[in-house]
Amino acid sequence: MDNQDNSIQMQELEKTNRILRKKLERSENERRQLETDIATKEFLLKKVICELEDSQTNLQQRGQELENTLDSLHKMQAQIIQSEKMSALGQMVAGIAHEINNPVSFIYGNLSYISQYTHDLLRLVQLYHRYVPNPPAEIQTERKTIDLEFLEKDAIMVLHSMNIGTERIREIVLSLRNFSRLDETECKAVDIHEGIDNTLMILQHRLKATDKSPGVQIIREYGNLSHVECYAGQLNQVFMNILVNALDALEEFNAKRTYQEIRDNPSLIAIRTSVVDLQWVKIAIADNGSGIPESIQKQIFNPFFTTKPVGKGTGMGMAISYQIITEKHGGKLEFFSTPEKGTEFVIQIPIQQEGCPVI
Repeated sequence: MDNQDNSIQMQELEKTNRILRKKLERSENERRQLETDIATKEFLLKKVICELEDSQTNLQQRGQELENTLDSLHKMQAQIIQSEKMSALGQMVAGIAHEINNPVSFIYGNLSYISQYTHDLLRLVQLYHRYVPNPPAEIQTERKTIDLEFLEKDAIMVLHSMNIGTERIREIVLSLRNFSRLDETECKAVDIHEGIDNTLMILQHRLKATDKSPGVQIIREYGNLSHVECYAGQLNQVFMNILVNALDALEEFNAKRTYQEIRDNPSLIAIRTSVVDLQWVKIAIADNGSGIPESIQKQIFNPFFTTKPVGKGTGMGMAISYQIITEKHGGKLEFFSTPEKGTEFVIQIPIQQEGCPVI
């Protein structure tokens, strides 16, 4: 009886064991399937995350590209506007110079005749005085009225002053015509010193002494330069931008000083030219003004950056100057500045330009 009971229990245990093994196998299969599903989902999730990260990176790159494109368009637009302004200004300057030149040339050409006629008439009057020492009373009265002795001396001085004035106007007109250089928009060999001197002539009104300032001294230290191949009109524009900024800096610096302090330490602009390695020409323009603060020095050549009041500066002068020197001429434009001591801009361009026609 006991053996039979044991046999029955063993059978039930075996049955239970088989059931449990099957359940365990099913659980193991379900676990493996679950792990496989989890691994697949993790793989898919990582793939989606990678794709999202790639998309985000692409979007950031695309956004940066769009920002760069927009910035380039703004720069190009500003440069086109500035170029159009300079072209229009050049045409206007050349037109004004031409219109002034005609009547001034007429006056200048006839001054020598007027001077000769005046000398002849005065010589005749002197002969009359010698041979007719006692003219009629009416003539003596008129002589005193017009102060003939003063008139004889002053007439010569007036003619001399008129001659100096017309020569000065002719020099200014020539400087204006040379500065605009509408006939030299292409590359050609020119005298760099002439371009600098023409620019200084146009800015002469800002160099002269006033009741507030003793004036700006110009120091020229020109090297022995041959003609340099360049785009003369654009290079003159660079000279103008740098010199105007130097004069603005000097005015700002002098506003903090007394007249006597300015006399003791006068405002200076030094211009030095030289040849470097037989292949480059170097033009250094330095002032002893207020200098450029270190905090903004990295922005000097950025488009639209200016420290001047609204309406006085566009912030494009130095940016366009940098483009003209580096891109148009394949040169270098850099500066060195010490606050309260001054600034020096250094231009370096090749003496010979690629593609410049040989004359």
